[in-house]
Amino acid sequence: MEREIFSIKRKALKINLEQTIYGTFAEIGAGQEVARTFFQAGGASGTVAKTMSAYDMSFSDSIYGEEESGRYVSESRINKMLDHEYTLLQERLSSDKYSGRRFFAFADTCTTINFQKNNDPHAWIGLRFQLKSGGPINDVKLHVRLKGTDNVQQQKVIGTLGVNLIFACYWYHHHIDYFLDSLYDELSPEQVELDMIRMKGPDFDIDNRLLALMIVRKHYTDATIFGADKEVHQPKDALYKKNILCLRGRFRPVTKVNEDMLRCGIEHFKEIACCGTQDLAVIAEITLANLEHDENYTDKDFLDRAEILCNLGHTVMVSNSHKHDMLVRYLHRCKPKSIGIIIGIMNMLELFKEKHYENPKRELLAYFGDIFLNNTTMLMYPYQPQHDKPVITSENLHISEELMPLFRYLKQSGFLADLKNYDPKVLGIFSPKVISMIKSGESGWEELVPDKVADIIKTNCLFEYPCEV
Repeated sequence: MEREIFSIKRKALKINLEQTIYGTFAEIGAGQEVARTFFQAGGASGTVAKTMSAYDMSFSDSIYGEEESGRYVSESRINKMLDHEYTLLQERLSSDKYSGRRFFAFADTCTTINFQKNNDPHAWIGLRFQLKSGGPINDVKLHVRLKGTDNVQQQKVIGTLGVNLIFACYWYHHHIDYFLDSLYDELSPEQVELDMIRMKGPDFDIDNRLLALMIVRKHYTDATIFGADKEVHQPKDALYKKNILCLRGRFRPVTKVNEDMLRCGIEHFKEIACCGTQDLAVIAEITLANLEHDENYTDKDFLDRAEILCNLGHTVMVSNSHKHDMLVRYLHRCKPKSIGIIIGIMNMLELFKEKHYENPKRELLAYFGDIFLNNTTMLMYPYQPQHDKPVITSENLHISEELMPLFRYLKQSGFLADLKNYDPKVLGIFSPKVISMIKSGESGWEELVPDKVADIIKTNCLFEYPCEV
């Protein structure tokens, strides 16, 4: 059955006429567009207990407390707003008059485009709500990037998105696809980018890492991030002013080769970036194209990979950036100090194959120009097709005579670098063989993956491992 799409005014009116839904609106930074929509729809007295906008920083601090970071459009701020407003609801609306009510507290903190048009418009939006009177509370929090160059239009986007969120929480909490799609009713990804969503509460039965995958799959954002704590994070908050090292792969499963690539990559990148562990952000990136091109791909398969990476302590990125220049452009939005991309040497060879281009010299020059403009280094890990064959590095890579001068220039300039100190004993490990051994129950695969990975696969029966019942 297809979802019926309501107009924003009709959604607001439908909520207003639902006599059990009652709560407060607290909005900072883009007017009071969400509350205004409910007032304009009519019947708002049945929904709105209070609406406010602590626009002045001193007023805001006196109500919600100061922000140590000095940033008021932040997750910390939205958390304080939701805590404060919902606590007031419970304290002040406890009489019998409000029995049967399902309370909510809506909050947003935004910055829209400034007069000089040189800032980064974005917003944190949250809703704390009950589905049953007197029942437990649930939280949904979003982070969005506002596009365009019109301040008024961005305010309208916030108003529309806020109404969509409240409606989705009460009408679509049981259907996550409908929930996500309805957030974009009367909106488009050209107006607003949803780059983080987090759901918590007993009425939501979903892994937030799967939500992260879904919003990338729906093209609501180009990438999302979740950490070793298995929580989704706003990408810029996680990567701002860091030296970012990214290992691109399928991780199906994580093998000793992946482990060695990271070890060598971290060692080399710290040296060239002159950074310590504190300034380093290491990311294991899974490209959506890699997932969808796998005929055995399922949501469970994705969560299997995520579970292993998180348990190994990695930050994971899911992206639509199948090309390296797209990934670098996305990471550059986070204003990193430097970027390192770890790739296999055979992937580099594929980039230099002339069959992919009409004008190889010109197109490759433009391609690498976009990548290396942003203080980026590509770190190449060697390949050995068989144990009795030579190890392939940049020194013996077969590149056409026409493109070899460009390849040499990139190496000599430090844009491309071979990873040293690799473990030659693991070069013969290939993921397809490992996954085949796991599925069939063939012995010996445990020696091809890190010990912790083998334990996780066996304990949780991941990748169709034939567990004993």
